[in-house]
Amino acid sequence: MTDHTGIREHRQQGGATARKSAAPAKLAFPMQAGAGGRIALPALPYAEDALAPVISRETIGFHYAKHHKGYVDKLNKLLEGSPYAEMALERIIQATAKDGSKAAIFDNSAQTWNHWFFWLSLSPHGGGRPDGRLARKIEEDFGDFESLVNELTQAAVGQFGSGWAWLVHDNGKLRVTKTSNADTPIAHGLTPLLALDVWEHAYYLDYQNRRADYVAAVIDRLLAWEFAQQNMPA
Repeated sequence: MTDHTGIREHRQQGGATARKSAAPAKLAFPMQAGAGGRIALPALPYAEDALAPVISRETIGFHYAKHHKGYVDKLNKLLEGSPYAEMALERIIQATAKDGSKAAIFDNSAQTWNHWFFWLSLSPHGGGRPDGRLARKIEEDFGDFESLVNELTQAAVGQFGSGWAWLVHDNGKLRVTKTSNADTPIAHGLTPLLALDVWEHAYYLDYQNRRADYVAAVIDRLLAWEFAQQNMPA
């Protein structure tokens, strides 16, 4: 499985005012080693209004600065004095995934990771169709791009309640999967390529109960296929 904690770090500073970029950067979550190590909320890879009108500045403001930040803040409190305090974020997720007594740590660590992967799965220059190796792999495993879009749409719209839809790499093949609440493919040995957040806070301000409209707009106009290709194992 690809270790996303070790891939190229996004070094942009300035939080929500970060510049727009045609090539979404990959991320290593900051984790300070030694006493007092903390997981930081990385800056968005684009400005808060960069995804409008598909996702409004208001939605990004609440989603990133309230919900995502809330998971990070809660996680840091839970990690204080714990045996997980100096672990990389993905390792925390994997170590707590099947331990019901550590559910709060798992939920907040997974949501911290899931949300940042989601931000990187979107781009103001996204949408369209992938090319290169990813396009060839999609044709091999799904038959054509339209079949992938149909499966991803069904997973996202059909997820009951809160959760996520994913394009993942699984034992040499691409497939679509979905997870509930905070669950994440990296807890199950899968390599995520793209994520689509279908918690209500991801779309309700802009689309109310029209999840299908939100999903269609994101897939059509924002998905960062270059980022997905970068996440494919060699």
